[in-house]
Amino acid sequence: MRPSKRAPDALRPVTLERAVSRHAEGSCLVRFGETHVLCTATAGEPVPPWLKGSGRGWVTAEYGMLPRATNDRMRREAAAGKQSGRTQEIQRLIGRSLRAVADLPSLGEKQIIIDCDVLQADGGTRTASITGAWVALHDALAWMEARSMIKGKVLRDHVAAVSCGLYGGEAVLDLDYAEDSEADADANFVITGAGGIVEVQGTAETEPFSQEQFDQLMLLARTGIAQLVELQKLTVA
Repeated sequence: MRPSKRAPDALRPVTLERAVSRHAEGSCLVRFGETHVLCTATAGEPVPPWLKGSGRGWVTAEYGMLPRATNDRMRREAAAGKQSGRTQEIQRLIGRSLRAVADLPSLGEKQIIIDCDVLQADGGTRTASITGAWVALHDALAWMEARSMIKGKVLRDHVAAVSCGLYGGEAVLDLDYAEDSEADADANFVITGAGGIVEVQGTAETEPFSQEQFDQLMLLARTGIAQLVELQKLTVA
């Protein structure tokens, strides 16, 4: 039995609340159970210097956790003077995931920055961030299109992410912290609406897992991603 009493193939309650920031061109408050992330998009920024003159735009992300997003207060990374390796890895993952479904030449030489700030963490902060960031990006692009700032359709597809793992010898979907901290293996899957695989991050925590077990995790991930994409569609409809 899972600590949350959910079925193995059940997501936590997921909500996507758009337009929650007064100032951002696109925003989404995403909740995966008790994991809450605020995603805000800043549109029309200059592209990085290495892209100037290329005719292509850029989509990137920054990620951070508030000091009391977890049980104990974490020191702000700004106070420490540098980002942790984990933070850098997650924000690069978010950026890669969004660029996988973006037509950057259609954006022109403009940059969109997505900020993902974890308000409360209970496992799956990176997967929640990616899923909510897509909504923020969608709305930022709609804002730009309404002002004739982009050449054509930039978003080519949806993208969402979910975690899966082996808990108590069973493959389960969307791990919360109680499961993630005790899992025999866990993996994060980033998949597009069309079913294309953007990235898979998988780790055995105790013993190596088999191909059959990985296939079970992939099947669960596809089930979960399909539900998340449908929720994205309903949110931006």
